[in-house]
Amino acid sequence: MPRIKSPHLLVAESGADRAGHGLKRTMGLFHLVCFGIGAIVGTGIFVGLSSSVAEAGPAVVVSFVLAAITCVFTAFSFAELGGAIPVSGSSYSFAYAGLGETTAFLVGWCLLLEYGVSVSAVAVGWSQYVNELLDSVLGIQLPQALSAGPGDGGAVNLPAVLVIAMAAVLLVRGVRESARATAAMAVVKLAVLVAFVAIGFTAFQDGNLSPFSPTGLAGIGAGTTAAFFSYIGFDAITTAGEEAKNPRRDIPVAILVCIGLVTLLYCAVALAAIGAIGGDRVGGTPAALSHVVDEVTGSAIGGGVVAFGAVVAIASVVLAVMYGQTRILLSMSRDGLVPRVFEKVSPRTATPVAGTLIVAVVFAIPAAFAPLDAVVNLCTIGTLAIMAAVNIAVIALRRREPGLDRTFRVPLYPVMPLLGVGFCLYLSYETGVTTWLQFAVFLVAGLLVYLLYGRRNSRLGRTAEVTPAGAEREPQAV
Repeated sequence: MPRIKSPHLLVAESGADRAGHGLKRTMGLFHLVCFGIGAIVGTGIFVGLSSSVAEAGPAVVVSFVLAAITCVFTAFSFAELGGAIPVSGSSYSFAYAGLGETTAFLVGWCLLLEYGVSVSAVAVGWSQYVNELLDSVLGIQLPQALSAGPGDGGAVNLPAVLVIAMAAVLLVRGVRESARATAAMAVVKLAVLVAFVAIGFTAFQDGNLSPFSPTGLAGIGAGTTAAFFSYIGFDAITTAGEEAKNPRRDIPVAILVCIGLVTLLYCAVALAAIGAIGGDRVGGTPAALSHVVDEVTGSAIGGGVVAFGAVVAIASVVLAVMYGQTRILLSMSRDGLVPRVFEKVSPRTATPVAGTLIVAVVFAIPAAFAPLDAVVNLCTIGTLAIMAAVNIAVIALRRREPGLDRTFRVPLYPVMPLLGVGFCLYLSYETGVTTWLQFAVFLVAGLLVYLLYGRRNSRLGRTAEVTPAGAEREPQAV
């Protein structure tokens, strides 16, 4: 049998009164929604929109809806498990409770792609809009050698390193400060995107939507895979399980509200951009939203405002995603699957200071030297694998723990989780053979790390498991 940790033990081990390891409950529903928006809305829409439009044309709206449907099916599963197991481990902890330790470790390994590598990708996109903002406001740009990595014609991407450093500083100061900053940045970027939609629709022309699907179903499918990157991060809400004031009620609500708001916003932005200047001119254009506003208004001022919104938006994604990564590593460290340095929480700030700084240094390196496109597909397939595992975990836990306190239940069970798995497999197929091969190598590497380090140091293999009634039993192990 696989090593499985019960949901009750996961919750018991995450108690805020654990000496030296406690996190403070300071986040309400508003902060969770802002945190979710902060984690989602950023590079995907400000930078990645042009790639999605290049694949699907005006039918990118359909691609966004299909990507949202994939997320909605899995969002229901995250909502159920986030309410039932309100801990900082998110999908890693859900997999531990539902599918066992080996799968949980590989899910945590894949989270290094979703939460970790995506930080690098997002930071690279941030530097593009920093240059756009400097050009609009001051008429200058940073030298290519200092604002792009070798793959993009430069030497080192210093703005990408800077935004990661700023996020790390804010995160180690405390979760309350981080939550406030995320909320403020979420409001700013939502206001900028709503303003963009209003400006874009003033120049809307029906003819720009024709032909609606120039590349057919194949283009829509490829566009859906590209658009999916725009939704990555919504599950980060569940990493706040130990810092939410009422996680069993607020986490499910925050997840579903975020997906709904973001989908409406993305579709509106895509229609406004394409309707204003046409899909051919949006697709493949760096900093596409600023370009659209410049053309519609005939002034660089509007584009500068959009660039400012993008700088704020993408910075908030870096902040939220780095938060999620450190909490995942904290949970894995508690279980002994990664070094103990990641579980150390500062008694003064109630944050994992050492873990945060390590994450910042490790992921600043690819941000400084790697191009954005090099990691997008690999990050996407890793995220889809995580989402598939969470859907399966819902089914496993319904059977193994029917009496678990669930404040939210997936509707139309088990149809919804099974559809979630199906959509994840379809989008994974669309990433292409090369990405599949890269992902296979990545998983093999993760399995070797687990066998050589994680399994040997796992605390579940050395401790007794606590049942809901408080009695002890030996953990399920191979």
